[in-house]
Amino acid sequence: MCGFVGIHSVNQENIYSEILNSMSKKLLHRGPDDSGVWINSSNSVGFAHQRLAVIDLSSAGHQPMQSSSNRFTLVFNGEIYNHHDLRKELGFHKWNGHSDTETLLACIESWGLDTTLKKINGMFAFALWDSSKCTIHLARDRMGEKPLYFGWQEDSFLFGSELKALKMHPSFQGQIDKESLNLYFRYNHIPSPFSIYRNVYKLSPGTILTLRQGEKKYKIRK
Repeated sequence: MCGFVGIHSVNQENIYSEILNSMSKKLLHRGPDDSGVWINSSNSVGFAHQRLAVIDLSSAGHQPMQSSSNRFTLVFNGEIYNHHDLRKELGFHKWNGHSDTETLLACIESWGLDTTLKKINGMFAFALWDSSKCTIHLARDRMGEKPLYFGWQEDSFLFGSELKALKMHPSFQGQIDKESLNLYFRYNHIPSPFSIYRNVYKLSPGTILTLRQGEKKYKIRK
């Protein structure tokens, strides 16, 4: 199943591994086999991941994972069903393991994010840091099988697989959104892109969110 969390600070404040670890521990039930933390202090961005090892049981599937050029860093939850076919399409490539996470990173590095998302077939949610363009991308599969929440809490942009992980950040305000509460009583659930908390949202299925370092405005597209 796996789960991940991430933080970006618009004021370039330090991101502490202790905070990421406390957030990530709330996702232990999603991924008890391995955990990892990655922090880019100069860009005030950090990822943490809880792994459930399925396709590649070795340490070669450890996340957060970086591309061969170190341009991209990825945390991924899900499964890419056609990743063996994608490896064949990529042609010659020096693989470290057999995980679909590594396949996804190699595709993004070779073809770009948009082309890769058109080619992959699977259920997924992921966060991608592009060090060349200093941007964070969040993406979710077309059917919305894998969850992904995000939102600004004071000067921190938080994102992750479950709300309980975001709540562990010291800036999380936890204010109930009354409009979302109305939606819950009307539909017996809270539809995307809303969540029960104010300024925290669910990324809609089949969409990409892009946030540039140092900016508070993000863009969401299909």
